[in-house]
Amino acid sequence: RLNLSRTYAIKSSVGGRTGICLGQCYLIKSVACKCKLSWSSQPPPDSRQHFRACSSASEALLTSQSDIRKLYVVNEKIGVLLLNLGGPETLDDVQPFLFNLFADPDIIRLPRAFRFLQKPLAQFISVARAPKSKEGYASIGGGSPLRQITDAQGEALMEALCEKDIPAKVYVGMRYWHPFTEEAIEQIKRDGITKLVVLPLYPQFSISTSGSSLRLLESIFREDEYLVNMQHTVIPSWYQREGYIKAMATLVEKELLNFPDPQKVMIFFSAHGVPLAYVEEAGDPYKAEMEECVDLIMEELERRGMGNPCTLAYQSRVGPVEWLKPYTDETIIALGQRGVKSLLAVPISFVSEHIETLEEIDVEYKELALKSGIKHWGRVPALGCEPTFISDLADAVIESLPYVGAMAVSNLEARQSLVPLGSVEELLAAYDSKRDMLPPPVIVWEWGWTKSAETWNGRAAMLAVLALLVLEVTTGHGLLHQWGILPPLP
Repeated sequence: RLNLSRTYAIKSSVGGRTGICLGQCYLIKSVACKCKLSWSSQPPPDSRQHFRACSSASEALLTSQSDIRKLYVVNEKIGVLLLNLGGPETLDDVQPFLFNLFADPDIIRLPRAFRFLQKPLAQFISVARAPKSKEGYASIGGGSPLRQITDAQGEALMEALCEKDIPAKVYVGMRYWHPFTEEAIEQIKRDGITKLVVLPLYPQFSISTSGSSLRLLESIFREDEYLVNMQHTVIPSWYQREGYIKAMATLVEKELLNFPDPQKVMIFFSAHGVPLAYVEEAGDPYKAEMEECVDLIMEELERRGMGNPCTLAYQSRVGPVEWLKPYTDETIIALGQRGVKSLLAVPISFVSEHIETLEEIDVEYKELALKSGIKHWGRVPALGCEPTFISDLADAVIESLPYVGAMAVSNLEARQSLVPLGSVEELLAAYDSKRDMLPPPVIVWEWGWTKSAETWNGRAAMLAVLALLVLEVTTGHGLLHQWGILPPLP
């Protein structure tokens, strides 16, 4: 019988042939093991055909870690699906990309009764924001480099897996632009993948990032018989992994050396923001994971002899709702007023360069910092294809292989994220069971100077604005066309 607590594979060579069999091993004084071998011409039923049995042996040796890994890929086609946000590759792509972004209900959450307004509202916002967004993308070369960097990360990950004896194909699925997740899934089906590891390229889990991509995957899986039968598992977040933490600390350490007095530099972690309601009312673990991630990086820096002060703030808020605080721009101004002279920005939630690092941080926040009295400015680059980071991602994929097809929390030595390892459907079900749905802003109608009355007035105003917008779009006449916000009808 298979001892699940500690299993070793035994490799045997007979007449030039190599076979794999199972043996129970018991630790003796934690330094030696004694094996009871049992040989069979048929694979043991509990092994799920991950192991091959052989009928005789002349030499039995404990396999290396590499050989044990191979047990999980025998007769299997392993695939890794990298999930990312996506970005416009040309200026013409900016407006449709923004539409895809704001049409996502995990980005803009409307009350259930007004869900039908999601796409019209997304169209209005994308058209209104496109001119300013185009200016930003034009300043970084005319488009986002996110796809090229993600593709390079996928190639590097595939090479790292191959070096670790895991032949796997890596696919890239973007949420809001090409290659869309649906396109990646179709290629996975054409390649006949039998085991799939889903790896969002977001170190920390959030409803609006990893959660949104996983919900899309869930809907795709439910409608496809091939995908329903394909074994898969998800690595929802990996901010706590040792390789990632060390890679981030190394980048910070390197950039600190560029300052005249590295010990007096304030390390400024800037993370992508999310609406406050996601955390306080929907139970999004993003804030908690982000704060723990910062603590882990600072602990690693302290072990290396660096005791710099640090702070965490959130950038890229959109719309009138309250987002996670403190805000990055307000924090920079406050640090300047406090007399901070050296600031090192660390884009903690990004592993690839894109508009929010190359334009928002490198241009807008740098300019704001210098105006606020900060004399020395630096910025840690995104991880990209940093070797330690890529190797750690490969290890994360390998460690998840025993859990493909089963909802489970691993017993790995690495700290566990706040969201457990699991399949797409079960992961989201487990996550949703631990959080409350966002409450509707109004339950009953109330008269007078009340929050309810203000909300209903706002709803009426929104409907009126929407009606005017629809009328103007259909007729081609109105203030928005006169101001040049909407293009004329062809």
